[in-house]
Amino acid sequence: MRKRVVITGYGMVSPIGLSAEESYKNAINGISGIDKITKFDASNFEVQIAAEVKGFEPEKYVEKKEVKKYDLFSLYALAAASEAIEHSGLSLEKLNLFRCGVSVGSGIGGLGTIEKYDRALLERGYKGVSPFFIPTAVINMAGGNIAIKYGFKGPNYATVTACASATHAIGFAARNIMYGDADVMVAGGCESTITPLAIAGFQNMKALSTRNDEPQKASRPFDKDRDGFIVGEGAGILILEEYEFAKRRNANIIAELVGFGMSDDGYHITAPDPEGKGAIYAMQMALNDAGLNPEDIEYINAHGTSTYFNDKIETLSIKTVFKEHAYKLAISSTKSMTGHLLGAAGGVEAVFSVMTIENSIIPPTINLEHQDPECDLFYVPNKSIEKKVNAVMSNSFGFGGANAVLVFKKFNE
Repeated sequence: MRKRVVITGYGMVSPIGLSAEESYKNAINGISGIDKITKFDASNFEVQIAAEVKGFEPEKYVEKKEVKKYDLFSLYALAAASEAIEHSGLSLEKLNLFRCGVSVGSGIGGLGTIEKYDRALLERGYKGVSPFFIPTAVINMAGGNIAIKYGFKGPNYATVTACASATHAIGFAARNIMYGDADVMVAGGCESTITPLAIAGFQNMKALSTRNDEPQKASRPFDKDRDGFIVGEGAGILILEEYEFAKRRNANIIAELVGFGMSDDGYHITAPDPEGKGAIYAMQMALNDAGLNPEDIEYINAHGTSTYFNDKIETLSIKTVFKEHAYKLAISSTKSMTGHLLGAAGGVEAVFSVMTIENSIIPPTINLEHQDPECDLFYVPNKSIEKKVNAVMSNSFGFGGANAVLVFKKFNE
């Protein structure tokens, strides 16, 4: 019999806050984290805006002299994990560290480090490349660094499924617990790719908004005037525990992870299946896994990127799965405020989903001024709403057609 998985902690670094509490507070107040790019000179780019993390101090998490040995995506993961572990109340000295694992995904990983040492190679030859280059840049080092810091010796892996990476990471971590491989899993995603190469790549494929003069209004999911997504950065981490284990240590149980579904469109490298077949199947799988009916879900944290096709196809998919109940759902895209954190998006949105159950306040979709007639559901426009929710779905869809969906539920004995 599979074991129950509960949430006992969360942490976040995002463009709207350096903690989960600060990020959620700003989300429910409709605060945008999008502004002009400061990380490099983007004045010659068509896209000059992004959702950067502001005021982050890596020295709080690693020794100052060691900071340069970490890529920023890895530092964000360490910061979010640190907050989540503290929030969970776990006492490391009381844990069997072989029963504690890490599952942290990222879409691109240490791209900033790769760009840095590519320049060094071209300018100074191979001697310009640090011996720390590879262990700094590879994607699994986010989780590796968390395990090293806390001594965790259980399962450790990194999922890489573009914008579904973190959601896959959380779903697989839950299964590690369900099947008895671990008692505790640190799970989520991280990303930091506001770099010239990444912005140029996304820009040239016409995926990004060019609303440079109105950064805070640029991410507008489900609005007919949307013109693309905004690259964001940060990390979102959950602490998953086996229920009986959490109960024995009198943990504060915040919510329960009850469902995980996944699929692939098998259709196109970037565009979603026009009939939403993959997204529909993933949502149905998540509901089946949770043992819930569509009518049991009250809120969906949508993938909602602010691109024409994503928002339209996600809406179509939700209507196919939920039928008439789709029109009774509260749906919102927190990307309207955080931008799109790529491989970290599912982690941040999973934290927001859990906090919505905990606080009974659903974050809004801001900048929804002229709703697209093809997106005709209730997207919590512009203002949060107070509503008790017992079951929440969080959607993530990535390039390559990767789809991953989580379902969280209010915890009951």
